[in-house]
Amino acid sequence: MEHAIAVQLKNITKRFGKVVANDSVNLEIRRGEILSLLGENGSGKTTLMNMLAGIYFPDEGEILVNGQVVTIASPKDAYAYGIGMIHQHFKLVDVFTAAENIVLGLEEEGKLDLKAASARITEICRKYGFHIEPSKKVYDMSVSEKQTVEIVKVLYRGADILILDEPTAVLTPQETDRLFDVMRNMKADGKAMVIITHKLHEVMDVSDRVAVLRKGQYIGDVATCDTSPQKLTDMMVGHAVTLNIDRPDPKNATPRLEVKNLTVYDAMGVKRLDDVNFTAMGGEILGIAGIAGSGQKELLESIAGLQPLQPGASIRYTPIGEGTSVDLVGKTPLQIKRAGVSLAFVPEDRLGMGLVGSLGMTGNMLLRSYRKGHGAFTDRKAPKKLAEEVKAELDVVTPSINFPVRRLSGGNVQKVLVGREIAQEPSVLMTAYAVRGLDINTSYTIYNLLTEQKMKGVAVIYVGEDLDVLLELCDRILVLCGGQVSGVVDARSTTKEDVGLLMTRFKKEAVEA
Repeated sequence: MEHAIAVQLKNITKRFGKVVANDSVNLEIRRGEILSLLGENGSGKTTLMNMLAGIYFPDEGEILVNGQVVTIASPKDAYAYGIGMIHQHFKLVDVFTAAENIVLGLEEEGKLDLKAASARITEICRKYGFHIEPSKKVYDMSVSEKQTVEIVKVLYRGADILILDEPTAVLTPQETDRLFDVMRNMKADGKAMVIITHKLHEVMDVSDRVAVLRKGQYIGDVATCDTSPQKLTDMMVGHAVTLNIDRPDPKNATPRLEVKNLTVYDAMGVKRLDDVNFTAMGGEILGIAGIAGSGQKELLESIAGLQPLQPGASIRYTPIGEGTSVDLVGKTPLQIKRAGVSLAFVPEDRLGMGLVGSLGMTGNMLLRSYRKGHGAFTDRKAPKKLAEEVKAELDVVTPSINFPVRRLSGGNVQKVLVGREIAQEPSVLMTAYAVRGLDINTSYTIYNLLTEQKMKGVAVIYVGEDLDVLLELCDRILVLCGGQVSGVVDARSTTKEDVGLLMTRFKKEAVEA
């Protein structure tokens, strides 16, 4: 069945200084179809869609909407042509209601009629299968509800060409299924949709056609029914890639980190963790699952000495080989290090907490070792060598190892951070969203590196958002819901649906494998 072409991109080129983000890209977006846009980090996917959304303006080429050449110089222009983009990071005002956020910025004659707006919002929700209360405040909403507001906001403005950037990154499996049902309803209504995602199983599930970019160039498109995850990965990378996560059974698993009665309040007095208890074993990967904001960040920061704990908490560390156990409670990160604790931490905030953006790779490697210098001098040879090794092993795209990391793409920044921490040869390795924003090829490299650490007797704590990966990579999965442990399950025998239910507290019994 032929679909009418909604948008044509012809020879679109976009440069940022000397970097060519998109190089003469030609792409068609069709009505009544869901198009997946795939590519490695830095391949230009989001940049290309940002030009359709009016955020960037192309240096060369032309955009046709419904066969007519158009100029899209702002998001307002994009809406005028029926194009709306739902970004990965929501752009909502927390203290406003759903209805107020949806109509915010619209130019309407006379006094704003929120009652009429709410009625129209309810009609849009009924038509496509959304569930949203127009009068509900954004700060009271779940992540999926906020995403729904963003989508309805675009539809309310008349968009019939929708672009979704990593829409399932922080959703549970059940929420993802509901989103895909809504997308199919919109497709049936003749909407044209583009989904940017790294999750190949979702591409195969929801899309009709897949377009692939590689290093800013358009490689081609293929009907989803005629391809496979392996073929798509090979197209993205340019050569055959193995998509297998090796998960050997834990050997000689011993307690490496014992956490008891861990309760944490934030600066506003809100309880973020509530009596958390678990043991991380050396020689295993312990996955941490949960909806965004369930306490994952606070849990890792508490262990690393970055969060004040309530009385009664205990975090006992036992090193690999000989050595006495150490209680980490009450110690700063520096005191933890001086106590001989070999702890590596890949935080969620890459540039705010993990790296110094103005420094290059060498400078950021030096942050881990500058105290090893003698007198007023620091050892710069070892950090430089490590920077070169990380650049080569993880294929970090940078002009040089002294190029400021804040000017690298998000995926390359993550490679620098993960590579540095793994190189410390820790006894406990904690990672928060270690592969967020990374392409498939690099993600599998990271998975294999974590497995290598596990086989060395390291206790690996892996906070992830992709349940398929958690089930394939980890040995056990601890599920957090609202700051509490709702279950600890065996990753080899549980299902994605069971973990999703624990994430939303529908299944309250905790199963200790």
